[in-house]
Amino acid sequence: MTTNPSTTTAPPARAGRREWTALGVLMLPLLLVSMDVSVLYFAIPAISADLEPTGTQQLWIFDIYAFVLAGLLMTMGSLGDRIGHRRLLLIGAAAFGAASLTAAYANSAEMLIAARAVLGIGGATLMPSTMAMLRTMFTDPGQRAKAIGVWSGVMTGGIALGSVMSGVLVEHFWWGSVFLINLPAMALLLILGPLLLPESKNPAPGRFDLLSVPLSMAAVLPVVYGLKEIPSEGWNVRYVVSITVGLLFAALFVHRQRTGTSPMISPALFRGRGFAPSVALNLVCMFAVMGSSYFTTQYLQSVLGMGALEAALWALLPSVPIGAAGPIATQLVQKGVDRAYVVTAGFAIAAAGFALLALAGTDSMWLVLTSCAVLAVGGVTVMSQIMDLAMGTAPVERAGAASSLMETGGEFGGALGMAVLGSIGTAIYRHDIPDSAPDAARETLGGALAVADQVPGLATVAREAFTSGMQGAAIAGAALLVGAAVLAAVSLPRRARQNAGQADQLSPSGV
Repeated sequence: MTTNPSTTTAPPARAGRREWTALGVLMLPLLLVSMDVSVLYFAIPAISADLEPTGTQQLWIFDIYAFVLAGLLMTMGSLGDRIGHRRLLLIGAAAFGAASLTAAYANSAEMLIAARAVLGIGGATLMPSTMAMLRTMFTDPGQRAKAIGVWSGVMTGGIALGSVMSGVLVEHFWWGSVFLINLPAMALLLILGPLLLPESKNPAPGRFDLLSVPLSMAAVLPVVYGLKEIPSEGWNVRYVVSITVGLLFAALFVHRQRTGTSPMISPALFRGRGFAPSVALNLVCMFAVMGSSYFTTQYLQSVLGMGALEAALWALLPSVPIGAAGPIATQLVQKGVDRAYVVTAGFAIAAAGFALLALAGTDSMWLVLTSCAVLAVGGVTVMSQIMDLAMGTAPVERAGAASSLMETGGEFGGALGMAVLGSIGTAIYRHDIPDSAPDAARETLGGALAVADQVPGLATVAREAFTSGMQGAAIAGAALLVGAAVLAAVSLPRRARQNAGQADQLSPSGV
């Protein structure tokens, strides 16, 4: 039986030493972008003493980076598809390096806020560009899966490493050093990027939809702002209105993408098998990871009484198995285990982490750290596989848009996890605090500890109430992840169906 040559497809080229070296170069900016989310945790007291920001300015120093990053991810992903991901990556690296230098030597709060905003812009160019470059460099599915596993581990580990790095640097140098560590990596990227990284872009991108830029930001920023404030401030009308306004703009943005002639995010992406479930499951995964961290960081410091740096160092321990989780999951898939089952198992493992957290008492450091490790392993297992599925489904020319959608969903999921699980924990905490306690004690555990010397036994009661709230939130998180495991099992494409439809997913007509 002969085969028609016109119907055969050449196997994808395998990446060599050049591509794997380029991967190492790409991971440096990715690590620093993720670290910048938490790098100010220990630097802020020194910044406050030096620059004397107001309370509002201090909040903006913290938050402006994440807000700008989240708001521009979709814009930058789509822009990279049009002008080239390598070009956008190098522009972003230059902006990130210049902003880091400015932030390090800022002489006013306003200057530091502006520099952090530019860092957010640079970060928004770097994150989707790195993933899109992986899609270009690693066309072999097995190699791409390994590279994305590395990407997921570095992304997750960077957030944990940022706070510890800032503590170590501030202890030995001045606060600006937390920004200067960005410069060598960005310089290396600017030197080696043009030599190692291939350019990739959509050959027929169409007109850039300028109206979608403000619409996307108006959709993302109010929702992220409201969700980030609710855990600490409660369901204030202002935050509810902010979320509602964001959702209204989100509806307008979706309508624009569905009806526009050259949309920023092509609706055709969602016709790829498994892409839409991947976006949803990535959101749920980040919901769990960030929602749990809201409690565990406070538990180490306020319940166990650790100092900030000590707590951050202990919090690194659960990150150790993260490096193995992604590669192991990839090996299982490559050895024939269905990806849907691996993702389902990842959610089940993460749910077990929440179940362990629900068993913690007020003196359960090792149980809490173990639960964090189990949850992180499950989370990275999920993220590495659904990111690979989403990027494998998306055509190369839309890799930036696909990556930015996944990352924006992750930003939403993280903020939503902190808001929902934080609200559950706060409600239980307030229920368990006696009505006779001072108002500050009824708001937060930190407030209770601040006035504990005024009321005998208040500190013990507050710690127990916080732990009860953490247990209740953990039960809710475990239930959600069990539901996500079921959703993954029924919605993700099986190997046979995926192989049968692979040509349709990757062909231009399927885009």
